[in-house]
Parts: sequence; C-alpha cells; structure tokens
Amino acid sequence: MHELSLLEGMVQGLEEEARRQGFVRIHQVRLEVGRLSGAEPEALRFAFGPATEGTLAEGAELVLLEAPGTGLCRACGAEVEIGARFDPCPACGEGFVDVTGGTELRIKDIDVE
Repeated sequence: MHELSLLEGMVQGLEEEARRQGFVRIHQVRLEVGRLSGAEPEALRFAFGPATEGTLAEGAELVLLEAPGTGLCRACGAEVEIGARFDPCPACGEGFVDVTGGTELRIKDIDVE
C-alpha cells in the first residue's frame, strides 16, 4: 500500500513544520485528493492512524477533499470532467483529453495548537 508511505512522508513534513512554527499538536488534517492522483481515499483513511502513531498528529481527524479530474479535449476544445486518464471526451466522444486537474495530493490546511 503506497498510501502509507505517502502519509508517512506527509507526517514527517508536518513534524518539521511544527518545529519551525512551534505548534505542539495537530487536531485535523484536510487533505486534497485528486481523482486522478492514484491515491485511494479508503486506503488513505486506513493508513492515517498507523502513519501518525507516536507523532504530533496521533489521534487527529483526517478530512479528505476530493478534487475532480478535469481535462481539455484536443478534438473539440471542450473543458470537461473525466473519471480516469485516457477516457474519451464526454462532450464529443472522440477526442483525446489532456489532463488539466485532479492529479493533486496535498495538504489543504491543518488545525493545530
């Protein structure tokens, strides 16, 4: 499960930021997860507890914010929402869609003390 290693890296970054800014506890982490990021939301939820064990984020709430997959059709020029990479354009049904959004996996914000 690569979600655990992703979260471990995120928590390490949060702990480094805590040292710089002087906060002592993380109560909530809001994580933006793009539909096309390759990360599975349920796996992220499952791995969050083990990834935060023994850290400032232990016991924190994880809130996942889904970002839709978006793209621009090469054939018709439509800006469209897509469910997966390499899906045909939902507007014209033919064109290849260049991905323009939905690949992100980033911390949106955190609640700390």
